[in-house]
Amino acid sequence: MHLPLNVDMSGTGTDLALLHGWGMHGGVWDSVRDDLAQHFRVHVVDLPGYGASGACAPYNLEAVARQVLVALPEHTHVAGWSLGGQVALQMALLAPARIEKLVLIGTTPCFRIRAGWPHGMDDAALAEFSRGIEQDYEGTLKRFLSLQARSGEEARAVIARLRETLFARGRPTHETLRAGLKILSDLDLRNDVSAIMHPTLIIHGSHDTLAPSVAGAWLAQALPNATLELIRGAAHAPFLSHPQQTLKCMKRFLNG
Repeated sequence: MHLPLNVDMSGTGTDLALLHGWGMHGGVWDSVRDDLAQHFRVHVVDLPGYGASGACAPYNLEAVARQVLVALPEHTHVAGWSLGGQVALQMALLAPARIEKLVLIGTTPCFRIRAGWPHGMDDAALAEFSRGIEQDYEGTLKRFLSLQARSGEEARAVIARLRETLFARGRPTHETLRAGLKILSDLDLRNDVSAIMHPTLIIHGSHDTLAPSVAGAWLAQALPNATLELIRGAAHAPFLSHPQQTLKCMKRFLNG
């Protein structure tokens, strides 16, 4: 079953889709959307099961990517953060002619530590989040958000904005959160990304602990036409902690 996705549009110009990460919704882009809308026709997507979008079944990466493709114009740039970046990569694999350029923010090809890939979250931590969803839904999501910033005043401001945004468009169901965690746990795109020929900008925080910067560097090497912009001092959400630097990189790349 596939229900229509909620997509908020603003601005004029070349189409640009913005895809959020696990546990969030399109409102996470509010601090940069208006600036981008001065240069692009921006499509802020609530992924299936988040915000005002209904869930899809089955709930896996391919199904999510296909549903997003249905909701967007025939040709568009796609910017994805975290899980949204993985959705963007899957979209490029499924429908390469539909995608113009990719922007991947805090994105990793493989979220979980596994043989030959030490750059992710271990099984114990993922299992703890899975248990937490059942036992302390709100607290678990807030703990996950706290991993997305560094320590210090700047990090506290980022976490405060994320927490303020978290339930602003309703609450995702336990089923949606579990399915999203399974996507993150099972995901391994390392053998697939070399087929993605699109011009790609990878924006990564130097202090990202959820998707270490070495994962972004790996992607920059593995993708045939990719450039890496490392945001010094940023963690997992550079568009929140360092919005002007992130916007400058995005606009230069997309307008180039």
